[in-house]
Amino acid sequence: MVIRRIALGLGLAAALLAGPAAAQNMLDMVDLTSDAFTKAEMSRADLEAAIAKLPAGEKLDLFGKALNGLDLSKMDLRRTNLQAARLMGSNLAGANLEGVNLDSAWSLNSDWRGANLKGASLFGTQLVGAKLDGADLSRARVAGDFSKASMTGVKLDGADLSADEKNQSMGLMRGTFRSTNLDGASLKGANLSRALLEYASLKGANLEGANLAGSEVAGADFTDANVTGADFNGADVNSAKIGAMQNANAAKNLDQAKNLDRAYRN
Repeated sequence: MVIRRIALGLGLAAALLAGPAAAQNMLDMVDLTSDAFTKAEMSRADLEAAIAKLPAGEKLDLFGKALNGLDLSKMDLRRTNLQAARLMGSNLAGANLEGVNLDSAWSLNSDWRGANLKGASLFGTQLVGAKLDGADLSRARVAGDFSKASMTGVKLDGADLSADEKNQSMGLMRGTFRSTNLDGASLKGANLSRALLEYASLKGANLEGANLAGSEVAGADFTDANVTGADFNGADVNSAKIGAMQNANAAKNLDQAKNLDRAYRN
């Protein structure tokens, strides 16, 4: 139970990240070279055997487990709980994690390309620098840090990346995509209210019907992005490239965006 509390504490502390300075301070507080963030308590074979032995309807509790550096590619992990797990540098490319709880998990510089994360929960999850190209996070709850991640062609249709208004005492919990590559991503109907996408690249992304109200997209690149029905009410577009957006005239409340006069319109 002590280990469980420590793991959750680390995850909750990570969830408090709200800006670059806070993120840097948090990383300074954690020794990413320690065994907790570099070694694994189980092997892939151990996981496969444990999942195979699960009684019908039960899940394998991997809360706070160190699974760093493991090759879990193409594994079916739908019957696991990965809350507060440490998956630093792990390979989950093509893995099936539909509906899995990944809240407060640590997975910096890891490989999630093509992974199925439909309906998964990533609240306070740390995926800085991760590769998620082609991954499917449709309808997922995404309030973690994906800064500097590669997410080209990712699916976030109907996903909730918005700020959590219920836990203000814990800090602002929201989807963070600072300097993230979201080129060609699909965010149809996604909720990005108050999400952070400063300097993110959204070239050719599909934002049809997305809610960007109050989001921070300063410096973001919306070149060729489809913004039909996207709501920009109160979004901070300072220095954002919005001049070559597709169907900009069909966007909602673009005239109500903040710092519109400072956005690049050409």
